[in-house]
Amino acid sequence: MKKFPILMVCLFFLAGAAGFTAYSNSGEQANSSVEASQPEAVQVYGPGGPLGPIKEAAEKFSVETGIRVNVTAGPESNWIQQAKENADIIYGGSEYMMQNFVFNHPGMIDEKSRTELYPRAAGILVRKGNPKKIESLEDLAKPGVNIVDVNGAGQLGLWEDLAGSKGLIAGLNQNIDISVKTSAEAIDLWKTNSKLDAWITYESWHYRLRDETELIELPDEEKIYRGTPIAIVKASQKKKEAKKFINYLQTESSHKIFQKWGWK
Repeated sequence: MKKFPILMVCLFFLAGAAGFTAYSNSGEQANSSVEASQPEAVQVYGPGGPLGPIKEAAEKFSVETGIRVNVTAGPESNWIQQAKENADIIYGGSEYMMQNFVFNHPGMIDEKSRTELYPRAAGILVRKGNPKKIESLEDLAKPGVNIVDVNGAGQLGLWEDLAGSKGLIAGLNQNIDISVKTSAEAIDLWKTNSKLDAWITYESWHYRLRDETELIELPDEEKIYRGTPIAIVKASQKKKEAKKFINYLQTESSHKIFQKWGWK
């Protein structure tokens, strides 16, 4: 007779445990179902230069529309393989840069969707405090000025175009201490090599490097502008959402974001 209460207690605990397990499993299934129901993000790839405004606009767009946008930026070699698998949008740091992408990856983007966003001007970045007292292109041709040059990444020939109109090609060329292919390399050098005095690049990079640089703006008549193209990938499964995001980047609200980051 004493075994009966013990048996009942055991059955009670077994039933409770089964109920708890069922509840837990139900919760796991509910969570999995919620996660599975969330749409995948629109995948955007491009160089590091325009990352600031595009990422900020993407975050605002996601809040306003519920469409998630994931922006991956940096040297193309770092992301191109992943982009070939899941990219919805590609953007460039200049029009020639986007055209090179078309040449190197034929058929990847829908060229009819190619859209120009906003131009950005070239300027001169110098050290904090401007110890070499650089105020103009002419100052970059003076003895003792060490220049870092990005020979690519949307900046190919940028210094030469600026110097050529003022007869300063030879003077600037002799002061180029080092040339690299990407802005990422230039930034690393700028942070680790204190003998570098100046970098002819886009004004927009100053807004990413406020703690390490001062911006010397060129006079309006000397400024050179390059574009910021963007396009939809042909293989994208989210063309509708990608188009909405590109349209959003063309709104006045997005334009103000780009201007905050140094675009015209």
